[in-house]
Amino acid sequence: MQAITSLPGDGKEIDITGGRLRYFESFFRESQAKEVFDSLLEETPWQQDPITIFGKTYQQPRLTALYASNAKPYSYSGITMNPRPMTPLMETLRDRIHQVSSNTFTTVLLNLYRNGKDSNGWHADDEKELGKNPVIASLSFGAERYFHLKHKKDKNLRLKIPLKSGSLLIMEGETQTHWLHQVAKTARPVGPRINLTFRRII
Repeated sequence: MQAITSLPGDGKEIDITGGRLRYFESFFRESQAKEVFDSLLEETPWQQDPITIFGKTYQQPRLTALYASNAKPYSYSGITMNPRPMTPLMETLRDRIHQVSSNTFTTVLLNLYRNGKDSNGWHADDEKELGKNPVIASLSFGAERYFHLKHKKDKNLRLKIPLKSGSLLIMEGETQTHWLHQVAKTARPVGPRINLTFRRII
């Protein structure tokens, strides 16, 4: 079991081997979280890109969008996304994260999980353009989904965190080097969830 340490502002530090997680369960109040969710759901130009896995091409099992304060694209899993200019709402969310993180974020990738059939398979955010040991700040709005992590070498090291609406999870240190993460499909009835992952494209 991973050690959990309390942080100011309802945050918890989760001690993981070779990495660092900080989780703020109520980073936004419930009413604020619903307002942000409704705005993002309605105003975001969502897209669904094809993704190739083991030589077969599928529609990505979620919708996405990319925003940035610069014009640098982001590539992952054979997909290259060009960003739209960051909106005032995106800037407000980024600035709020800066209250608990001194990192400079240039880019935010949005994911819309429409229901339990939408998912994001095992991966690490370790693309070249993110640099060494990138910091990823993840905001969640809408339905609660489990966030799974597993160590790349020690298969006994696993963890899952229920990401609540209005929560913030920050992955730091060598987390992307040593760990994989996913949002798995679920058979239980679940509503839509929007996840924003802030990062720095160098």
